[in-house]
Amino acid sequence: VQLQASGGGSVQAGGSLRLSCAASGRTFANYAMGWFRQAPGQEREFVAGIRWTGGSTYYAAAVKGRFTISRDNSKNTVYLQMNSLKPEDTAVYYCAAGHLKYLGIKSGYDHWGQGTLVTVSS
Repeated sequence: VQLQASGGGSVQAGGSLRLSCAASGRTFANYAMGWFRQAPGQEREFVAGIRWTGGSTYYAAAVKGRFTISRDNSKNTVYLQMNSLKPEDTAVYYCAAGHLKYLGIKSGYDHWGQGTLVTVSS
């Protein structure tokens, strides 16, 4: 499956952005999807994940209550709604797909998009 992330940009603290990840190739609906982010000089970290049914989601503690992951299998797209953004949310955001048991485990994802930059200013 090929993944194309979009929707990044620059926003002031407290603002909102919605990221999208369009998938093509193999059957999108069979994959669990995740969002990760990587700040300069930092390791890539898990942000949010969603099961292929959309009925189960999981969030990193740092974003829980502010970010919402969702998917539309009819459009082969997964979204990340980001509200109440903070400067520490600044990073390149990546979407990923995989068949995995634990949504928060980076090594469980087999396919990665190219990333989209989110910059939050104070």
